[in-house]
Amino acid sequence: MTKTNKFPLISGNLSLDLVNTELVKRGQRHDLLLLERDVLEWLHVIKAENSFWDDRLFLKIEERIGQVFLCILELRAVLRERFELIADGQSIPDEFISFLENKIEKAPFIYKLINQKLIPSPIGEIEDVLLSLIAFDALTLIETNKLPSLKRCSNPDCVLLFIDESGRRKWCSMKICGNRKKVARFQHRKSDDE
Repeated sequence: MTKTNKFPLISGNLSLDLVNTELVKRGQRHDLLLLERDVLEWLHVIKAENSFWDDRLFLKIEERIGQVFLCILELRAVLRERFELIADGQSIPDEFISFLENKIEKAPFIYKLINQKLIPSPIGEIEDVLLSLIAFDALTLIETNKLPSLKRCSNPDCVLLFIDESGRRKWCSMKICGNRKKVARFQHRKSDDE
């Protein structure tokens, strides 16, 4: 499997893409971040969406990968639990917002102008920097009122989450679950015709 298709980057949001590193294949739940090298690979893949991440950042990550690995998994567990509750219709609790704000407090931001865009750049220990960026993304989803549009995939075997701003989207991705459902319906109709 290539780097570009191992991780289902279906949301364009760092926090949601982290949660979506757990998925279901052939009826079994799979964790795509089992090893430290998996976290490094995921960070390299999402680097394309975060052009301000440079080689210096990755050197720091590699130096502290054990701590980075544990922190990323802990944050993913909290985000998954909270995001699933939100997708099920629960409101966003103040404790969740405080939790995210506390992650940013450990690595507050300075700002850099990159490609005519003001980019937040956290400072601090590298694991806190990564958590701060992910927390900032989640808080941005709240600020822009996108988090209430969080949905579960209509495939009951899928655990991927996505933002449905149109109110009509059913699948995490047409490539992942939508086409499977279409093929299953087509095969069912074909067998009925025979």
